Amino acid sequence: MLGRTYDGQDCSVARTLEVVGERWTLLIVRDALLGETRFDGFLGRLPIARNVLSDRLSGLVEHGVLRREQYQARPPRHEYVLTEKGRELTPVVLALMQWGDRHLAPDGPPRTALHEGCGGRVRVGVSCPDCALPVTSVSFVDR
Repeated sequence: MLGRTYDGQDCSVARTLEVVGERWTLLIVRDALLGETRFDGFLGRLPIARNVLSDRLSGLVEHGVLRREQYQARPPRHEYVLTEKGRELTPVVLALMQWGDRHLAPDGPPRTALHEGCGGRVRVGVSCPDCALPVTSVSFVDR
């Protein structure tokens, strides 16, 4: 059984969980993708303790998922902006959302992701870069 951390695991999934695997962290990333940037905004959207939010935001900044930017000098106030590394989590959050919509939303999806370019519904899928066919099963090969 794995402990509270995944040190020693030679696995990209385990290393990723070290950054975003705690439940509040991924919900903070979700809210950042929805446009939230300010501490009080995150606090208002999530039933999270201030100290836990502060810790999770600091961790996301430390790992380069968010960038802390000052938006007010007196008193000093900062916002948390997604970096390119943070925006790369979009398909991860969308895939979790799609799975939840399919399996855990008896009254239907609570939110729909739309393409900002054309307004179409966004769907996450996996395809093979060699043949371009959709992937429904994979084989994993160790190095």
